[in-house]
Amino acid sequence: MICVELTFSDDPRRLEARPAHRERLQALYAGGDILASGPWADDSGALLIFTGDRARVDQILAEDPYYSAPGVEVTSIREWSPVVGPAQPNA
Repeated sequence: MICVELTFSDDPRRLEARPAHRERLQALYAGGDILASGPWADDSGALLIFTGDRARVDQILAEDPYYSAPGVEVTSIREWSPVVGPAQPNA
């Protein structure tokens, strides 16, 4: 799995891109590409947990303009090996 962490600034332009981004997330979830995603409770950023490999995550990030929108910064992309929970979410 790959975890992507986002940081948000106060730039309101990110909110313009959010509806289309959330539609993409729903499609990715339905297709098994993402396990979970959502903003931090204080809306300072978000966490996304992808089920694919790094190449697939890079492709997803490149295809969604939200990740390069003003006010959105991808601050971390890390591989994650969960000990508890779905080890193989696509299985």
